[in-house]
Amino acid sequence: MERFIFADKFFLENQTTESGFLEIKEGKFGDFFEKLPHESAEIIDYAGHWIAPGFVDTHIHGYQNHDVMDNDVEGLIAISEGLLSCGVTSFLPTTLTSTPETLNEVTAMIGENYTKVQGAKVKGIFLEGPFFTEKHKGAQNTKYFCDPSIEMLETWQKQSGHFIKKIALAPERQGAAVFIEHAVNDQITVALAHSDATYDQAKQAVEHGASIFVHTFNGMSGLHHREPGMAGAAMNLPDVFAEIICDGHHVHPAAANILMNARGRKETILITDCMMAGGMPEGYYQLGEFPVEVKNGAARLESGSLAGSILQLKDAVKNTVGWGIATAEEAIYMASTAPAKSVGIDGECGKIAAGCDADFIVLTPELELRATYLDGECRYQAGKEGIR
Repeated sequence: MERFIFADKFFLENQTTESGFLEIKEGKFGDFFEKLPHESAEIIDYAGHWIAPGFVDTHIHGYQNHDVMDNDVEGLIAISEGLLSCGVTSFLPTTLTSTPETLNEVTAMIGENYTKVQGAKVKGIFLEGPFFTEKHKGAQNTKYFCDPSIEMLETWQKQSGHFIKKIALAPERQGAAVFIEHAVNDQITVALAHSDATYDQAKQAVEHGASIFVHTFNGMSGLHHREPGMAGAAMNLPDVFAEIICDGHHVHPAAANILMNARGRKETILITDCMMAGGMPEGYYQLGEFPVEVKNGAARLESGSLAGSILQLKDAVKNTVGWGIATAEEAIYMASTAPAKSVGIDGECGKIAAGCDADFIVLTPELELRATYLDGECRYQAGKEGIR
């Protein structure tokens, strides 16, 4: 029997519609109809609700007391299941700066086991480091920092079964240009992060193929009127994407608005940078090798520096709308289609379009998450246990 989702609004690939019927066919999206094409069809009724593409988190370290760097298959599975409650249907497990050997093990673990994941889909690996500089180290361990190494990258690619989708580096490091070109030729998106680069150094990296600025304003040289720095490059260079953490701690809403206005909301990516304390009570946790205290909604190192976040992507969407800096349509795009496009997986996820996997979420008009679907099947309902 044919199945259709009925709702008051649909955020489709190229338009936002009013009420209608979205076909679900063998786990894929079909066509959208204003009127039900067949009276005998099965209807999943979400009257009073909105249907949006599942969110895509391209920068997330952990969730519910599990961290990607734990190198634990069960932990990866638990993260993926937990993310369904955040409206996330696809993600890139994100590493931290560590020894080459540890990163060998973690990339191998993900590459060998990602198909075992039954929650939010693992779409590739994001290597955040170790090619950074000390001044803007954030919660990255400086003792493992080094210049970009093609040999190291090739090892990680081999270990992961060529599953690395994105890698971040500081553009001022020796050999960055050659490394960027090599990575891009290997279909790896290069991002710029934890850097004290000048505007010109960032510009040169982009000219060699880098295309994402990681958690803009955080972990980078700021904007000065005589030296625009990394922040200025993130806002001004053409044809790049800029991540931003909209949790109210990392970036002031006005700064987020400035970025979105300068960069454009089609090229701004909402990410969480969430660590293992996401979805957990306040208290003490670990981020890589560092102890972290979560208090008053923020995760901080002993020094007081922010250490990732405990942000859920559904709340990043609500925040940008609540702050008055994005419409619901824009915020949903920045959390789904834009991140998917930034790493070249928008043919697989991040949009509601015929032929794509039927991964979608059900929202109230107040942007409260009510349900998460994978391949056309409900896998999470608010207030209930996750549905397998």
